[in-house]
Formats: sequence, C-alpha cells, structure tokens
Amino acid sequence: MIAADDFLGAARRRGLGFYTGVPCSFLTPLINRVISDSDTRYVGATSEGEAVAIAAGAWLAGEGSVVMCQNSGLGNMINPLTSLNWPFRIPTLMIVTWRGQPGLKDEPQHELMGQATARFLDDARVPHGAFPDRAEAVESALDIALDRMAETHLPYAFIMAKGAVADEALDEAPRLLAGPGELVDLTGGDARPKRFEALERLLAGIPDAAAVIATTGFCGRELFTLADRPQHLYQVGSMGGASAMALGVALNTERPVVVLDGDGAALMKLGNMATVGAQRPGNLVHVLLDNGMHESTGGQATVSSGVDFAAIAVACGYRTAMRADSLGGFEVGLARCLSSAGPSLLHVRLGPGAMPNLGRPTVTPVEVAQRFKAFVTDPGAAAA
Repeated sequence: MIAADDFLGAARRRGLGFYTGVPCSFLTPLINRVISDSDTRYVGATSEGEAVAIAAGAWLAGEGSVVMCQNSGLGNMINPLTSLNWPFRIPTLMIVTWRGQPGLKDEPQHELMGQATARFLDDARVPHGAFPDRAEAVESALDIALDRMAETHLPYAFIMAKGAVADEALDEAPRLLAGPGELVDLTGGDARPKRFEALERLLAGIPDAAAVIATTGFCGRELFTLADRPQHLYQVGSMGGASAMALGVALNTERPVVVLDGDGAALMKLGNMATVGAQRPGNLVHVLLDNGMHESTGGQATVSSGVDFAAIAVACGYRTAMRADSLGGFEVGLARCLSSAGPSLLHVRLGPGAMPNLGRPTVTPVEVAQRFKAFVTDPGAAAA
C-alpha cells in the first residue's frame, strides 16, 4: 500500500498534473488527494468516455493528463480510445480499477468485467501494467508507462487492485453555485441557413488566435473545404466528444477556443454541457449547428426539434446562451459570444444540405493533432 502523494508527487515531477475521470471506491484516496492538492487539477466527468476526450484536449494544449475510472467504465471508453486517441495518436495515462478481480469477493455486476479488463485493454491497443502498491516501485512504474507512451504515442493503463492506496481525507473548498446565465433569443429570420453558410460567417468572424474543434461528419469536412488552417482540428470519430475535448483545451490555454458541435453529437453526450458549465472556462465558445438530422448518414432525423439547447446550457451554468435561425442572428450571436466571458453557447437552427462535391481532409489525423497542438502551445501563433 502506498500513500496517494507517493504516486502524485512522482507524477507531478514527470509533468502529469491534469486529472479527470469518474470515481470508484478504489480510487477514493487518489481522487481526494488530487482535489485537495493545489498543484493538480481534477475535472469530474459525467462519463468515462467524456473524461478521455477532456484529457485528450488537455494534451493538445500541452498538459500531461491522467484519466481515472472504474473498470466498468471501460465500455464507455472504447469509442474514444479507438476513434480519438488511436487515429490522432494522443497519449494519456489511465488508472483503471480492478473491480471483480478473480479470487476476490465483489458485487455480481463486476464479475465479467473483472475477468475481461486486461483483454479489453489489449483489444483497444492500450498497453498496461499493475498499479504500483509499494512506494519504492512508483518511480520505475511511471517511467515504464511514460516511455511506452512516448514510443507509441498512445495511452498506457495502470490496473489498480483493491487497497493499493491508503485512505486520504478530502479537503475541498465549498463550491459556489453559479448564478443563472443570460438567455438571448435572436430568432425570427426569413430562412434557415445551411451549415456551410454559417461556417463561412464563422471563419470571417473569429480572431486569428482562436483554436477551432469541429465535430465529426460533414461539419469538419466543410470546414476543411472552406479553409484548412493550423488551428483547426477535424474530429473524425468519437462522436459527441468535441465539446469535452474543447473543454480540456480551454482549461489549459488562454486562447479563445471555439467548438463546432452538431445536434446529434450534442445529444449523444449531453452530460458534457454540465461539465462545461461546472468548470466555467471563460474562453470557450460552444457553437451548436442544428439541422435536425444525421445528415452524413442519410438524413435520419434527430430529436433536436423538441430540445432547447440554449435553455439547457443556461441551466448547466453557461454564462450566456443564444438562439438563432438566420445568418444575421448567427453573426450577432457569434460576435457577442466572442466578446463576453464564457462559457457561451450559440444554438443555430439550420436547413438541410451540404456543400456540393464535398471532399474529405487530405491531412492525416496525426498531422492535424500535431499542428493543432503546436498552434495552441505557441503563444505567438496565429492563423495562416
């Protein structure tokens, strides 16, 4: 058994100071110590998959990141591990608890995952080792993990058995609840614009210093076609994770960060908005492009017609949320979001239709990630 700071101190010395995840009783001492320590940051996520995306964003902003979760959450992590970390080659240290470890008594819901934990990680191409439970083993275990991450540019997981870390009390300052945000209605336009028309106005309106993350599907493809810039990240998988990734970036840079979300993606990971609202990054602008359908897969309807995303954002703690349904309203809302403290959300209702002869990004995800990271971490960088 080790003390929590045996691990955290060694991790800090190796540049790992940003933690996110979903609690497990095995992790309680470690999470409590991270929260209590002013030299580390902990972002509680609403799902394990969201935590992976947040950590990926932190890495893109130059911060070493750690995801902590119960092994039951591996199911929620498979999608971003395979469609975000893998194609973009984003390394993240993972601490996964071993509930249902064979031979130890545990709850029945952990039995199967306890048997399959290592195999899940193997199938997701995540190398792994035992979480160190002796103080003298921590340094070498971390060195092995970081060396492997540097070699593969992929995550590495520690599997934590029960009782690996001694109890740690929680010393957390009381959280002050955010006051109600401002809800602004800019609707009333004559015709709903197409997504690429809104993207054209966005490119004309954002500052050169802004980092832009576009959700998967036609959104990223249209953004690439209109203008391929170093500060653009085109998400090619991990649907629903764009806003969580943008949160991870925004918490670790002073740049404006603009995330281009879709209605289907936002609905898939609606909990992301609660996490954004709780963390309240002042530099985050969340643009939700809502055409009411999964357009890139054939136009199947989403349920967004009955969802008031702006009201949800305000309820989650966003400082400002706006509704628009025209290019004029979109321009006014975007300018207001960029000029005021965030997080802010601009929900624009769109008409259907993509750009004609729409292609795909010709830069690889690895190249996109590397140049985006270089842009975000260079204080003097601006759009080409």
